[in-house]
Amino acid sequence: MTYQDTYATGRRTGPSAPYGGRPAAPVPPGVPRRGPGGRRALSAVFWLGLVAAVLPWWLATPPGSLADTTGLLTAAGRITGLVAGYLLLVQVLMMSRLGALERRLGGERISRAHRDVGATLLVAVLAHLALLVVGYARMEKNSILGQVGALLTHYEDMVSAFVAAGIMVAVGLTAVRGVRRRLPYELWHHLHLTSYLALLLGYGHQFSNGAQLYEPGPVRTGWIAAYLLVVAALVWGRLIVPLRFNLRHRLRVADVVAESPDTISIYLTGHRLNQIDLLGGQYFRWRFLNPGCWWQSHPFSLSAAGNGRWLRLTVKVVGGHTAELRDLRPGTRVWAQGPSGTFTAAHRTRERALLIAGGSGIAPLRAMLEELPPGAALIYRARTPADVLLHNELDWLAQARHTSVWYVVGSRDDPGPRQVMSPEGLRRLVPDLTRRDVYLCGPGGLVEEAVRALRRAGVPRRQIHLATFEL
Repeated sequence: MTYQDTYATGRRTGPSAPYGGRPAAPVPPGVPRRGPGGRRALSAVFWLGLVAAVLPWWLATPPGSLADTTGLLTAAGRITGLVAGYLLLVQVLMMSRLGALERRLGGERISRAHRDVGATLLVAVLAHLALLVVGYARMEKNSILGQVGALLTHYEDMVSAFVAAGIMVAVGLTAVRGVRRRLPYELWHHLHLTSYLALLLGYGHQFSNGAQLYEPGPVRTGWIAAYLLVVAALVWGRLIVPLRFNLRHRLRVADVVAESPDTISIYLTGHRLNQIDLLGGQYFRWRFLNPGCWWQSHPFSLSAAGNGRWLRLTVKVVGGHTAELRDLRPGTRVWAQGPSGTFTAAHRTRERALLIAGGSGIAPLRAMLEELPPGAALIYRARTPADVLLHNELDWLAQARHTSVWYVVGSRDDPGPRQVMSPEGLRRLVPDLTRRDVYLCGPGGLVEEAVRALRRAGVPRRQIHLATFEL
């Protein structure tokens, strides 16, 4: 098959891939699927926790106290305060990188839940503040500004609580998609980590002023235990597990290979690599300990399944940090956290799969091809033939795994690629499309258009998997 002017489709077969691309051992059978039981259990725990957070207010509040507007306002303020306190704990827990959560939910679901819970938390915090200020002002016959001043001067730990609320508003604003896209990744990431500070600053006023929490008893003890559990999860997921992993495996850079003018592959070696429990499609957060990169940590997927001898990540050079990676020297030490994510063959819901990649988004899908059952299909979008990465390896896997591979080459406005990526074009290439899981990884525009086309083609949302890397 040869490339046409605007696009090319067809099954590619070719020579065996060179060292670095071909699996070190015979291609294994497909990785077995995992059920959704863990996700459902975690969802049930979340809702039960929310009920448990509000239940003390319900049990301790006599019906007569809600007879007037002032009582309703203060009651609503206390309820939203309990909800906000609980959601803040959930938010920080989702940021803990706890292995049990990441294995059962995966990056996409955690990211979506983090976004949704974060928006609800912001509303709850603002409602808690506004309702209590207005309610207390009515109760004490004070002005709104006068009541704010009274809270700050006469109530213990209120200054820190107001600062915590300000931090959460700032974090919420930086999470808006338009704002986030304009911020450098590291700046956004460090601003996001101030959520930990909000947890610390908001802790005191809950127990010194909270109607349900200031008196000693089982409710107060339960909330303190919840705080301790979340802090323990943070220490475990962010400190102990990464430290143990890196002391055990001691990763170092072995080589840096140019895959194209703007894409490199980094090969890593280390100790006991065969004991790393990883799946194709998962990612690590990498910190390269050289003078230009040590202070930054970025998520990159592996572009080859584990083979016990080396690890490989394939990176597109798009900014200052990734440009520094071109100059990594063999022997550079690497600090890694992971593996993470459920963008894997084990989390499919159907036996067969369709993979759709764009540009460097081929990396996790190429690794996943080694672990999917035979009969998978791959559609690879690229602007030019030179932008097609790892094609020798894909050709080898097409033969070894009986995989259909189509290279769709051309700009997004060319009629050929637009036709192929339409609902009709996808069904023409993959007639059993609706009976497959679909994995997508690539530029945001490509992924959004592909999801729309897949949904119009009748693919259920639960069968569409997106590569989402980071909180």
